[in-house]
Formats: sequence, structure tokens, C-alpha cells
Amino acid sequence: MSNIQTVLGFDYGTKSIGIAIGQTITGTAQPLKALKAKDGIPSWDAIEAILKEWKPDLVVVGLPLDLQGGELESITPRARKFANRLKGRFGVDVELHDERLTTTEARSSLFEHGGYRALGKGNIDCQSAVIIIESWLENQYS
Repeated sequence: MSNIQTVLGFDYGTKSIGIAIGQTITGTAQPLKALKAKDGIPSWDAIEAILKEWKPDLVVVGLPLDLQGGELESITPRARKFANRLKGRFGVDVELHDERLTTTEARSSLFEHGGYRALGKGNIDCQSAVIIIESWLENQYS
């Protein structure tokens, strides 16, 4: 764990994938961008460009689960497949992280700081990716 400095987070979705960057030193993350996805398939070139620019030590992909922690048949396997593709295609270390309630938390955080205008879909997805990273970081140190 101690050699990990930069963490790239993904909030996987079938229409949009939120991306954030975080640091283990500060334990915080900030939103980067949301990529459009076509039926869950992103622009791999865009993802490659982000990986080259930020050179993360680890990639964390949010794992969508139901409130009881069970898999959601429509999306959980697709998020796992996305994580496996990141690892296979780019050779990055990837971890899955429980993302229950991140969208709700992202919405309330954005609304608090920017009102209704801040609640654009891309903003929510990026903020969800921020929460995925920060929650993963908390789990590492608690």
C-alpha cells in the first residue's frame, strides 16, 4: 500500500463513465471528466490518454451492488468486465470497490456546492468517482 501515490477512479455506467484522480498523501480526490459510453463501451483511446497523462499507481473501479451487498444482474458483471478490460488492455493494477450510495452522496454534495445547475449527469458521475476513491482510501487506512 505504501508505494501507491496516485489513484484513478472510475464510476462505470452504460451511458457515462465518471473519472476522478486521487492522492494517497492527501486522502482526497478531484473530478476529471465523464466519458460517454455506448452501451457500456467507452472510447478506449480516451481512457488510454487519461492513463498516459496521470500515470496512476492504481485504478479503482466502483462495483455497483444492491443495498444488501448483492450483485445487480444488469450492471455488476459489466463493471467487473470493464475492470478486467482496463487491466488486460493497459496492464494497470485494478481494484474493485463497493460503490453503494455514491450517486446519492454525489448528488447531495454537488447540490450543496452548486444548487440544481451542478447536478448535470457528467458532474454526478465524476463526483461519484471522487467518492469511490475517497471511500477506498479511507478503507486502506482504517
